[in-house]
Amino acid sequence: MKLNLMAVGFLTACVVLPAFGQTATSSLQPAAPVITFDAPGAGTSAGQGTFAEQNTLSGFVAGFYTDANGVNHGFVRDPRGRFTTIDGPGAGPFPGQGTVVYGITETGTVVGTFGNDSGDHGFVGPFNGKFATFDVPGASGTLAAAINRAGTISGCYWDANNTLHGFVRSPEGTITPFDPPGSVRTIADTLGIDPAGAITSLYLDSNNTQHGFLRSPDGTITTFDAPGAGTGPGQGTAPAMISPEGTIPGLSIDANNVLHGFLRSRDGTIITFDVPGAGTGPGQGTFANATNLAGTTAGDFTDANGANHGYVRSYGGKILFFDPPGAGTGPGQGTNSASINAAGAVAGFYFDTNGVSHGFLRFP
Repeated sequence: MKLNLMAVGFLTACVVLPAFGQTATSSLQPAAPVITFDAPGAGTSAGQGTFAEQNTLSGFVAGFYTDANGVNHGFVRDPRGRFTTIDGPGAGPFPGQGTVVYGITETGTVVGTFGNDSGDHGFVGPFNGKFATFDVPGASGTLAAAINRAGTISGCYWDANNTLHGFVRSPEGTITPFDPPGSVRTIADTLGIDPAGAITSLYLDSNNTQHGFLRSPDGTITTFDAPGAGTGPGQGTAPAMISPEGTIPGLSIDANNVLHGFLRSRDGTIITFDVPGAGTGPGQGTFANATNLAGTTAGDFTDANGANHGYVRSYGGKILFFDPPGAGTGPGQGTNSASINAAGAVAGFYFDTNGVSHGFLRFP
């Protein structure tokens, strides 16, 4: 889940897949290539470092880094390992301000948000070119979170009362706000837009319970809850993204505040799963973060000690575990899987024993 920058701060073929496999097995991860990287200028103190958010089939990785002064900067890493630093026009120079890149297309168009003293603002453009900036009309802040290959952008904005709402921006620049029925706060801040323009994310009801939603390209909104999701404050269903095939991975938080992964298929069928080794205490459990066209899901889980570990779940339910070299094993440390491309390469970041973040790529 993305955070307010100021507050804290694909495809080679189209195939139709049958229903999800129901049987999950697990195994030790064989020696799969994992490379780690740090963006030039990334800070080396706790809470600083490199955060990879999305990767493409063509080998680009997009994300942001936090420097030694606590200022954020976007980056794109090309297939040869070369970095381009991205600073939005007018990005602030103070801690918690700066630029975050959230999404990137196969052709290298990036989308993100930059913060300054006047709030958060969206931007879009080629990573090595000139950016267009935009704000939702009347917004006190705009967070642009995802872009599809057509150039449609999804995200959320804060109104004058600091209430969150979703929006979609057409390739021509037309912005349409939206809220699911029953929403008091729409948090459309995931990498949740598919090639056709369908959007997924979550909203909070009047009890502060989370619910998932799917907004079709024509504006029709369908809400959903994962089986077993809790109904108390802070509990419920949180989608993470939507695949080109229409699969929505995410997590549910049950009545005991334990996390469980879920996968929602295009027809609305939802299965839940728990990774072996995931903790069963409050705030522990399984995250399903990204699914590719082939149905492979990348995620992470929090163990009983509060450390995170990465996993890849095949379409049939087989689970392989991994941690990049140097990932910490203490509370709040470890591996965070953020994205998986069409070939099965996983991008993300990990916290070391000093609480510093580093980017990684795990190849299939």
